[in-house]
This record gives sequence, C-alpha cells and structure tokens, in this order.
Amino acid sequence: VQLQASGGGLVQAGGSLRLSCAASGSIFSINGMGWYRQAPGKQRELVAAITSGGGTNYADSVKGRFTISRDNAKNTVYLQMNSLKPEDTAVYYCNADVASDLIRRRVYWGQGTQVTVSS
Repeated sequence: VQLQASGGGLVQAGGSLRLSCAASGSIFSINGMGWYRQAPGKQRELVAAITSGGGTNYADSVKGRFTISRDNAKNTVYLQMNSLKPEDTAVYYCNADVASDLIRRRVYWGQGTQVTVSS
C-alpha cells in the first residue's frame, strides 16, 4: 500500500491550498484517514482526521479554517486549507488505517508535502 500526497506549495498569508492524498495497492478497506504536520524543531501534530463514516476531528489551531474530506471510491483524503497563516508552515503528512484483507491491518504514511505560508 502506498500513499501519495500532493498539493503543497508556497502561498501568501490569507491564501488557500488544497492537499490530496491517494492510497493505492492492496486495499480491502480504509478506516480512519488523517493529516499531520511537522514544523522545523517541533513534534509532528495532528491537524485533522476523518473516519470511514465521515466523522471529523480538528486541531484547535485550524478549526474554522481547514476542512478534511474523503472520497471513498477513490481512496483519497483531502485537506482544504483557507485563511492560511505563517504558523501553518510545515511538512504535511497524510496517513490511513488500511485493511489489506480480513486479517491484515496497519497504518500507512504518505511521503509529506511542504506547505510554506509567507507573511
């Protein structure tokens, strides 16, 4: 199973970006999916998560600005980021809790995509 993240880039404060993360490979089902970020010198932190049923959870710092969604038919999770701030600058990682069959299940991570917000 591979997760391919895309959509990062350089944007001015107040701007928007949309991240995508597509899962491929031996997939029976995908449970939770999420986005994390890691800024230089800081620990990786949860940004947003979404269950297979569409339930969502957000870090307080992004509530009202970011929206997580998923397309189960495409095994893809998205992160719409609006009103971006310089403190949102980080490498963003997606992850997915994937069942390859009725027995095998584990969490996979994408390769990370850089988001840089200039002031």
